[in-house]
Amino acid sequence: MLPRIDRVVTSATVTTDDGPRTVETSTWLLGDDEQVLVVDAAHDPAPIRAAVGDRRVVGVACTHAHRHHADQAVALADAVGAPIMLNEADHPLWNEVHAGHGPDEDLPNDEEIAVAHVKVRVLHTPGHTPGSVCLYVPALDVVFTGDMLLKGGPLRTDRTLSRYPQITRSLRERVLGLPPETRVLPGHGDETTVGDERDLPDLVAPEP
Repeated sequence: MLPRIDRVVTSATVTTDDGPRTVETSTWLLGDDEQVLVVDAAHDPAPIRAAVGDRRVVGVACTHAHRHHADQAVALADAVGAPIMLNEADHPLWNEVHAGHGPDEDLPNDEEIAVAHVKVRVLHTPGHTPGSVCLYVPALDVVFTGDMLLKGGPLRTDRTLSRYPQITRSLRERVLGLPPETRVLPGHGDETTVGDERDLPDLVAPEP
């Protein structure tokens, strides 16, 4: 039996380089009745814990270390006894949110996470942050993209350490070559597919 994907949407007012704003963030849970991987534990731990239930959490994975994607990672991981997973290039950002409590496991490119009889492959996609990753599940034709790719294209941002040309390059090299029917499950907003996004003007590869 294939695992299921649950979505928990929470909101909070966060402060960015542009000032305070209200943000709704999707926390995704991939698993079966026995175990689950949590992707981007954000804002409010209560509904996330409720969605986890009594399942074993194999990991609390962060697509990147911005506060509105990782602020509940430590609380959730401590509560359920699970490791926190983050690409090491985002450790400086992580320390701004969780000083004194480092991640437990790295998320290097092509690393695989096993959960509920499927493999989750890490795609290191720097740009939104140096350590941004997307998490691809080939068996389900699904990729969790955090803030790297939303419906309508990449997330434009003026945030410190974000580099828009690097975002588009990372997406072309690591994500847009996935099968077009692959569901894109982003950190904010509605889902989309790789096929619907890859021909957008910002993402079309330049001529050689």
